[in-house]
Amino acid sequence: MTAPRNSHVRFPLINGHDGPATTRLTPLPPAVKRSRIGDLWIVAVMFAIVLLLLLIFVLQNGQRAEVTFLGAHVALPLGTALLLAAVVGVLLVALPGTARIAQLRMRARRSATRSAGPPAPGPTAPSTAGVARAPRPHREG
Repeated sequence: MTAPRNSHVRFPLINGHDGPATTRLTPLPPAVKRSRIGDLWIVAVMFAIVLLLLLIFVLQNGQRAEVTFLGAHVALPLGTALLLAAVVGVLLVALPGTARIAQLRMRARRSATRSAGPPAPGPTAPSTAGVARAPRPHREG
């Protein structure tokens, strides 16, 4: 009489554990989708942190430095001179990227106007209504 009641009843394995159905793991609720405003907030906070770090850098490097560029001689605080050099470097890197984006946009515009233009003179192609065609691969060059 010391055996528990229903000791002959076995529960199936659930999630790799032996036990009643109440021990099942419940799935997590679906995550909330991120919004553009939330992403913008994260970017704004990161931007503020970077600006704070740059301000600390400029204030801690206040020694004067002589800068000469294309015949111009300027004495600037060292932090300001290094920050200015970094900004010019970023702009020099951005120039080829901007040129490539402009090139791709012009190419896309040309191909859009070519495909939307008047049909070329000559025999008309047979109707392909209802026939699916594979898209052409895009080639860059």
